[in-house]
Amino acid sequence: MTWSADILTLYPEMFPGPLDKSLSGKALEKGIWSLNTFDLKDYGLGPHKSVDEKPSGGGPGMVLRADVLDSAINDCFKKDRPVIYFSPKGKPLDQEMIERFSVINGVSIICGHFEGIDQRIIDLHDIEEISVGDYILSGGEIATIVFLDSLVRLLPNVLGNGDSKKIESFTDGLLEYPQYTKPNEFKGMKIPDILLSGNHKAIKEWQENQSLSLTKLRRPDLITKKKDKI
Repeated sequence: MTWSADILTLYPEMFPGPLDKSLSGKALEKGIWSLNTFDLKDYGLGPHKSVDEKPSGGGPGMVLRADVLDSAINDCFKKDRPVIYFSPKGKPLDQEMIERFSVINGVSIICGHFEGIDQRIIDLHDIEEISVGDYILSGGEIATIVFLDSLVRLLPNVLGNGDSKKIESFTDGLLEYPQYTKPNEFKGMKIPDILLSGNHKAIKEWQENQSLSLTKLRRPDLITKKKDKI
């Protein structure tokens, strides 16, 4: 069965965007995955197709209406798929989460805007809130593209070399070791001798030590997380 993403958005013209390039684009062309967009404005109310209102209780910005979203979700999304909403309040996106979504049939995604969406929709449809980082985007479309680009490459037959996924950063909870290639010497800088030794055991040990050292230096939080899982 083809893995699919159903996206509810105010800007369907933003898709597939960069997702039709590189690995994700080739996989889309081959039918390994499919992308379906639905325009939230089609479910807007009144002559102006209104989809939002001022926040109850006051405050800046606008909130996407529960009734509009409910109609769109019921009409556009499949019942057997998890519904995702990208929000700064969500659980941080990580590789483990990406892998979890890559082994099911697909996902449904709501792209929020303004001050977000009515909480009642999140509760009613058991929507999973996810954050792509501790910063604010103008809308959920960019977050959706990041999420799908990361996920599609894990689908079967997308990556040419199956081992590529095994040595990437975060796959084993650590950052990836430094990579080198020809020329062996570049502007006075040489490739570490161990990588040219042909000693595969020693090379593997060097790579593991480099991954651990780099992670301790740049992402010590990953070391703590790895220990908690043991």
